[in-house]
This record gives sequence, C-alpha cells and structure tokens, in this order.
Amino acid sequence: MFLDNWFWTEPVSYMYVIFCLAVILFVSKSLGILARRIGLPQVVGQVIAGLLIGPAFFIGLDNFHGILNPNAEEMDMLHVFSQIGVIFILFSSGLDTNIKEMKKAGGIATLVACFGVLVPMILGFIIAMCFMPNGFSDFNNIDAIFNALFVGAILTATSVGITVETLRELNKLNTKVGTVILGAAIIDDVIGILVLSIVTSLHGGDVPIWVTFIKVVLFFVFAIGIGLFCRYIFKWLSKHYPHHRRTGIYAIALCFIYSFIAEQVFGVAAITGAYMAGLMLSGIDDTEYINKKVISSGYLIFSPLFFAYIGISADFSDFHPIDLVFALCFVAVGIIGKIIGCGAAGKITKHNMRDSYIIGSGMIARGEVALAVYAAGSSLIWRDSIGNVIGVDPMLATICLILFSSILCPILLKLGFKNYPQLEEATSTYQQTMAKEGQACIVDENNTSNN
Repeated sequence: MFLDNWFWTEPVSYMYVIFCLAVILFVSKSLGILARRIGLPQVVGQVIAGLLIGPAFFIGLDNFHGILNPNAEEMDMLHVFSQIGVIFILFSSGLDTNIKEMKKAGGIATLVACFGVLVPMILGFIIAMCFMPNGFSDFNNIDAIFNALFVGAILTATSVGITVETLRELNKLNTKVGTVILGAAIIDDVIGILVLSIVTSLHGGDVPIWVTFIKVVLFFVFAIGIGLFCRYIFKWLSKHYPHHRRTGIYAIALCFIYSFIAEQVFGVAAITGAYMAGLMLSGIDDTEYINKKVISSGYLIFSPLFFAYIGISADFSDFHPIDLVFALCFVAVGIIGKIIGCGAAGKITKHNMRDSYIIGSGMIARGEVALAVYAAGSSLIWRDSIGNVIGVDPMLATICLILFSSILCPILLKLGFKNYPQLEEATSTYQQTMAKEGQACIVDENNTSNN
C-alpha cells in the first residue's frame, strides 16, 4: 500500500519526527478534550492517544504498525521532547507551591501527607514483590527490590486538581477538613519527589549508601543556597522590569540548569531539580507571570508530547493476563493506601471517623505527577541484558490508577459530605489563597476552561 510505504514502514530523518509531532499534538489534544468532556483528566486522553497512534496495539500485524512507528533514532528525538515536557510540569508545580502558605498548613497537614506517602509506598512495595518472578524469594535480588520501591514511589503523589474542583462544587473548599486536604496534597508531592530522588540515587553502581545520602543532602543545600541568590536576582528583575519576557526566559534557563545539575552532578532525578527551581522562584512578584509563560511553552507543545510519548513507547507484545491482574491490585492498594494512611493520620489528630474518611478520600486522586514519577524512574524496572522486563512494569497500572482514582475521588467525597454539617469557614491567608487560586492548576491543564 502506497500510504503504508510513505508514512509508516520507512520513517526517515527529522522530517518524519516533524510529522510525528503534528499527529501527536492533534490527536493528544483532541482526545484530551474528549476526556475532559466526560469528566476525566486530559492526561488520560493524551496517554490513550499515544497508545492508539503508536505501535503498542499493532505489533503483531504484518502490514500496519500504527499511524506512528518511529525507529530508534526518532524515538530518541521524541524522548528528548518528552523530557522537556516533564521538566516543565514539575517546574510549574514548584512555582505553584507557596512556601509561606505551606508552612501555615500546620502539623496536621504534614502528618497526613507523611502517612499518605508511607502507607501507599509500603503497600505498593509488597504488591510488587508478590508479582516478581519468584515472589518474595526475590527479596535478596537488588534489582527486584528497587523495582518494587519504584512501584511504591508512584503511589505516593496526589493530584490535588480533581479534589479542589470537587470541594469547590460542594462548597467545602474553605472548611477545616478541606484545608487539611489541600495542605497535605501540596506537602505530599514534595515528599513523594524526594522519595523518588533517594530511590533513583541509591540504584546502580557500587557507591555506598551513605555517600548517596550525602549527595542528596548536598544537592538540596546547593539548590537552596544558589536558589536564594537567584531569588534575589529575580525579585530585582520583577521590580525593575515587571512582566518582561526576559524574566520568563531566564527562569526557564534556571529550570534547565537545575535539572542538569541535579541529575549529572548529584545523581538526583532531573524532575527534582526542576521542582526545586520552581520552588525557589515561588512567591515573588512575577511568579504568576513566569508560570503563565511556562504553561504557554510547556502545555502548548512539550507536555502533550510527554504524555503521548508514554503511550507511543509502550510495548504490549509480551502482555499477559497477569499484567492486568497486577494493574487491578495496584489500583486497589493505591486507593486503599491513601484512605487508610491519610485517614489514620486524621484520626490521630483527633478528627472524627467521618472527617478522617473525607481526608483519606480527598487524597486518592492521581494525575500527571504519577506519570512524571513513572517516566523519571522507569530505569528502575528490572530487565534482562537485552531490555526485556523481568520484574514489574507499572505503566499500564499507572494509567489505570489515574483513570479509576479520578472517577472515584469525586464520588467518595460527595458521599462523605452528604448531609455534612456546616463548619465554620477557615479564615487564614492559606485558605483564602487556596480558595481564590484553587491550586487546581498546579500542573494540570485539565482544570482550565480554555481547551
């Protein structure tokens, strides 16, 4: 078939990558809008777009291997674009994190966040070990251990966007329990990213654990120390040149520098560097302006490419029913882990059972950060010398988790708030800020009306 020979079976050079970009952007945005219309995050539609246009479902066919079937070199080029996308996502997340208001979230939100990271990670580790080739007999295998830790790390992050929209719809955004959920969700992401950085830093090589921890600590010392100096410069720029494009360009340059230094110098995940760069620039006069530029640059091109790339790079040639079983177990422990962990923290802090259930339910949603964690830690998957998966690849499970948690979170919250007594509205600056800004757009374009 002429079109097969032209488009699909002989992709060549950078021009085919240009064609790939056109198809990816069009299809991922279209399916993202469709997902949004039916009440799901756009990232779900964008990942599904990658699965549909890539070779994942068509590997066994002789004459058709997907609308896009890039070769190794072209996949490398798309991978670079996708990595820029995930860096933008985490940079925007850091910009959206208000350090002063995070401090005001208090010990309750911090405790909820810690339990919301610890319990799902332990459960994720256990369930991953159950699906290793030899089960818990592989506990002595370092590759299996890190694979299982990686699975647990994916379960740590919470996507606050869906929760915020539901709380606002129920007019419970400014209640005490709503404030706990919002504060915990922000702190939760910080801890989750830190956990991933430690796990990826410990993996591979013969470097002693204590050296790795020192490198992680040194990175944060470096990031904060240099960041405070950079923050002073950007405050000066904001004062003397407010809303100038140079500020946005310099900010993105700082983001890339932090990402490079984090991974290449300190062995910490690049997304951690991007997040820290955003955190250092949060709360200045031009933070909102910078974030708009990042969103314009990232979500216009690079972020859709990142989500679609996950689908395009998927390989279901060795798919087995056990993979679907794992995905269902992964989703179950991901949801139950948050409800139990965060709910238990709520109970410890003297909330009643109903409020504890609401806190746990509000923390179950996962979104783009879970996919970012997957992309950053995919090297931790246990593979053989030629790249075949031996352990557990949680890609499909992560997509399922985002899908099911996005649907269940609003339902469980609405059930929890049914006939809920009116509480005194919170009046702190934190709560007022969260009510106005919604934090729903932390890095999730899903919550914008401009599709």
